Amino acid sequence: MSVDVLLGLQWGDEGKGKIVDYLAPKYQVVARFQGGPNAGHTLEFENIKHVLHQIPSGVFRPEIQNIIGNGVVLDPIIFKKEIEGLKNYQLNLKENLFISKKAQLILPSHRLLDAAYEQSKGKDKIGSTLKGIGPTYQDKIGRHGLRVGDVLHSKFMEKYQSLVAEHRKKLSYLSYEYDLESIEKEFFAAVDFLKGFNLIESEYFINAKIQEKVSILAEGAQGSLLDVDFGSYPFVTSSTTIASGACTGLGIAPQHIQEVFGIFKAYCTRVGSGPFPTELMDKTGDYLRQTGHEFGSTTGRPRRCGWLDLPALKYAVMVNGATQLFMMKADVLNELEEIKVCTHYRLPDGSEVDYMPYEICEADIQPIYKTCQGWKQSLQEIKDFDHFPATLRQYIELIEDYIQVPVNLVSTGPNRTQTIVRSQEVMI
Repeated sequence: MSVDVLLGLQWGDEGKGKIVDYLAPKYQVVARFQGGPNAGHTLEFENIKHVLHQIPSGVFRPEIQNIIGNGVVLDPIIFKKEIEGLKNYQLNLKENLFISKKAQLILPSHRLLDAAYEQSKGKDKIGSTLKGIGPTYQDKIGRHGLRVGDVLHSKFMEKYQSLVAEHRKKLSYLSYEYDLESIEKEFFAAVDFLKGFNLIESEYFINAKIQEKVSILAEGAQGSLLDVDFGSYPFVTSSTTIASGACTGLGIAPQHIQEVFGIFKAYCTRVGSGPFPTELMDKTGDYLRQTGHEFGSTTGRPRRCGWLDLPALKYAVMVNGATQLFMMKADVLNELEEIKVCTHYRLPDGSEVDYMPYEICEADIQPIYKTCQGWKQSLQEIKDFDHFPATLRQYIELIEDYIQVPVNLVSTGPNRTQTIVRSQEVMI
């Protein structure tokens, strides 16, 4: 059995959590392959909203095994709070949740460094979630970070103190005031809590599942346009958010990847700094924000909102090799008379292009729009793809003609039941 990958094609917040939960019954294993508590995967069912940050979105299905892969950075404090927040659901997470020993640990001092770096950048800050993600990945690449497996080592405290001493030097250089001791007690309690779970050599575990022909879904975090290599650098996250990250973040070979499900919103949003060619700073942008409840599930910050950007979407589809597209939040556009879609960019020299240029972070790039007619009706009662309003179908066809990949799923609301598929046969 092959591995299917599900990831976001924009700047994150596309609705991955809902779709993982929706697809989960088709799989026996769900595995997170990168990111950390900067992710906020929202699931909604039985009129209750659930937000997961580090735990895979398959946990609400008791028959599914869930893996936190080696590419993830794990904060024990947030992990403990997440687990405790799920107590009411009677989930046997000590049986069906597995954590890679090679996943990097986020220390309290990583979070302090994150805040110190942002403070030092002033107006040039990137809009970090301040969860310690960047400094943790820096230590990983610098080859002196701590990993989950280290908590089982007899010299863990010695390793911890050595790394924290280096962090203290950096904090001193940045003239950042902090109180590390007040956080450490909670951190070490969370580390002891973490030891009670299945800490495993996850690359062996997942490859054994592949050999057993078990169905596996690899769950990405953030979005493709935040990829450290292919996103809007330097306004990106610190990990590989595209499909290739599933291989390095889980320890699986490329030939095992089959379907790549690419999720995108019917419009665009972004949190934090960075280029956003189609951003709307007017009442339409406010409408999208309020109607779509566009406030960060991790940070609570208002999201920047704008029209759908097809050159950016096509770029993300290309670097991921996406095989199917899932469009989220179509219902947010229900009341609009007209809907605009960016098809090209106008560069400062007056030329028009249909690709994302390297200069997107620096140059004054203007979007060129095509205007579509809105559908002006609720989608709540629609249960079949063919019963969508004609103008919504035209909107979908425009996207498919431009991207050359089929839109096989449309979300019409936050609940798992508000999900319309074109055909069950094409999904898997």
